[in-house]
Amino acid sequence: MEHSTWEELEEEEKPFVIKTYLKKDLACLYNPNITPRCAIRMLTKWIKINKELYARLTELGYNPRTRTFTPRQVQLITTFLDIP
Repeated sequence: MEHSTWEELEEEEKPFVIKTYLKKDLACLYNPNITPRCAIRMLTKWIKINKELYARLTELGYNPRTRTFTPRQVQLITTFLDIP
């Protein structure tokens, strides 16, 4: 029987779950190799650049100062930006 190394276990993909996310947590899923603050800036920039995504998120109550994304907003974001 072959044993997995810790690194291999860490690299196994966990399925992405549509749920409420803190902006920081979702941003870090999309940008895991940069600081949380930079990840938030990057995600916010991607949302603003995509006019249709921004408009539809706004209809669901989003504004750039929002600290959490609802499951419906997360579903919309992943539709436009793909699964992190």
